Amino acid sequence: MGNNDFSFGHFVNPFTDIGFKIIFGQPASKELLITLLNELLAGEHCIENLTFLDKENKSDNIDDAGIIYDLYCLTSTGEYIIVEMQNRLHSNFIDRTLFYMCRAIGRQVENVREKRKKERELRSEETPEQVGDDCILSEAKDDMYGAKYRLSTVYGIFLMNFADPGLEKKFRTDTVISDRDNGKVVNRHFRQIYLQFPYFKKELGECDTLYDKLIYTLKNMQHWSRMPDALKEQVFNRLEELASVANLSMDDRIAYDRALDRYRVSRIVEEDTLKAGWEKGLKAGLEKGLKEGRAKGREEGRAKEKSEIARNMKRFGMPIEQISLITGLSKDEIEGMQ
Repeated sequence: MGNNDFSFGHFVNPFTDIGFKIIFGQPASKELLITLLNELLAGEHCIENLTFLDKENKSDNIDDAGIIYDLYCLTSTGEYIIVEMQNRLHSNFIDRTLFYMCRAIGRQVENVREKRKKERELRSEETPEQVGDDCILSEAKDDMYGAKYRLSTVYGIFLMNFADPGLEKKFRTDTVISDRDNGKVVNRHFRQIYLQFPYFKKELGECDTLYDKLIYTLKNMQHWSRMPDALKEQVFNRLEELASVANLSMDDRIAYDRALDRYRVSRIVEEDTLKAGWEKGLKAGLEKGLKEGRAKGREEGRAKEKSEIARNMKRFGMPIEQISLITGLSKDEIEGMQ
């Protein structure tokens, strides 16, 4: 981590929880989020519109309550999208993202059950004549085995300001449910994308696509005083407007300043932890080196002492066989002594 992590920029830091929501999580930034998602899903899916859903996925189980997504969206064509910005590595991060995905999928079935329960309650208040044969047939068809498990696609987009040891050492990792032997996708309704920002090494001049430019901007914008001239696309004008610290409301500025303080503290803790680990490793290495050095010195001293004893014995005419037996040196070693 460099000193720039603590510099004061003109733009909000997207790696803070509030900063990320200011840029992508408010109604005014919906088009910007759609652009980012379409660049991520280029060639696979095109989002025309989306709706922000309640970020807290309430659970019936007290142990699962309070599952928080940074952004939770529903597209106009029925796909659900979880977008999360995670600043620091923590244990079981990959497992947690899987849990998020499974919970969002499970919620679809629960929502269908709730909808049908309400429909049945409404019908119970009607007379048989009002219900009619069509409604009865429709309900029977809906209750056919398996119909309630028809799923909408759930995308998980995880932006990570760290490298996770459970993923390959590369910027983007895409996961699907596929056949292990041939790689063919088995179920298209489950899709995860992990973006590890430490592995994005491109400079602005190397960013040829809008996708690369967006990623480059997210990684570096908190250090800028203005948008670079090379970022001429309209989307960056909108991003500049939304992300400018000077344009924040008083409430957003207070919340952002607090989030930025938390971010800086977490980075300091992380840096101190790494430093402590490095110093501990260095100390252990030095101690091991000294120990090995002392052992090697003692061994060399004993070998030198044996050689001197053998040399004196040889000088007084003692048979080589006896010298070898006493000192443990080989006959060739003793014969070669001067």
